[in-house]
Amino acid sequence: MRGLLTLLLPSLFLAATGVAAQLIVHNDEDLASDRPEAWAMNYMAASSLMTAFGQTPALRAWDWAVALDAAQIPRLSAAQQRVGFNGTKEEDLNKSPVFGRARLFLGLPGDWVAELGYTPPLTINGVQPRDLVAVAIGRRVFESEGFTFSARIFGQHGRAVGDVTCPARIAGVSDPHVNPYGCQAPSNDQVTLNYYGLELVPAWTVGNWHGYVSVGAMRTNLAVQVDAFTFDEHDRSHLVSRTTLPFTTAGLSVDLDPHWNVGLEVLYVPLNVRREPGAPTQSDPLTSARLQLLYRF
Repeated sequence: MRGLLTLLLPSLFLAATGVAAQLIVHNDEDLASDRPEAWAMNYMAASSLMTAFGQTPALRAWDWAVALDAAQIPRLSAAQQRVGFNGTKEEDLNKSPVFGRARLFLGLPGDWVAELGYTPPLTINGVQPRDLVAVAIGRRVFESEGFTFSARIFGQHGRAVGDVTCPARIAGVSDPHVNPYGCQAPSNDQVTLNYYGLELVPAWTVGNWHGYVSVGAMRTNLAVQVDAFTFDEHDRSHLVSRTTLPFTTAGLSVDLDPHWNVGLEVLYVPLNVRREPGAPTQSDPLTSARLQLLYRF
């Protein structure tokens, strides 16, 4: 028994000192809206924006409809992905080319229409949305032959988790050119995608075709919780960004029959970023093409 302890104690000691040597880092910051990290957070939140997709549907109380939304997430260049540590570290932001959501519409008394959106927790390239739910309520506030004016308020709550700061493809690689920040394992970073806002939608109808534009604003409350092992450090930094973002859309939809409608729109969200400390602020907006397939019961 004494011999066994003699063999085990050095191993236990080395393991304990290895754990103690793992320094936990907390570089917590409340970011200015034009910091590169904040720009990236706003870009991803804007990609998930649940827009009206045209005029508020004409649904009687307790009638309902369902829809599937698909939004393009434009691919970012290497320079655009260099957002970590105030624009000096490249992050793996090109995870998915599309953002998807299932949406339920429910008619309410008083010509109000409620919406519930949900993004299923499907893992794509190492990133998984979790509890990502959006809600909205709106109505047509003015309507005449061939023209409607709708207003709605909306909000989203939820998060996405994935290997952004230390992608799996470079984790553990000893080559400093490939893995310059010494990522030891895929990170388990979490981004919170909370926002709320208002949208106004004038729309025109000619036959089965519906054209529209919209303007709105979203108030973001975003956060990134880093969870990465780099060199001898466990990075648990927490970054927060809050700002107000205007947006606009333009789109066209067509009624295929009394039940089916298909629509296409373009979303534009102006974003500003200061790529390096002391550099001038530049415009780097999100422009996203979006598709919706809707069925009215």
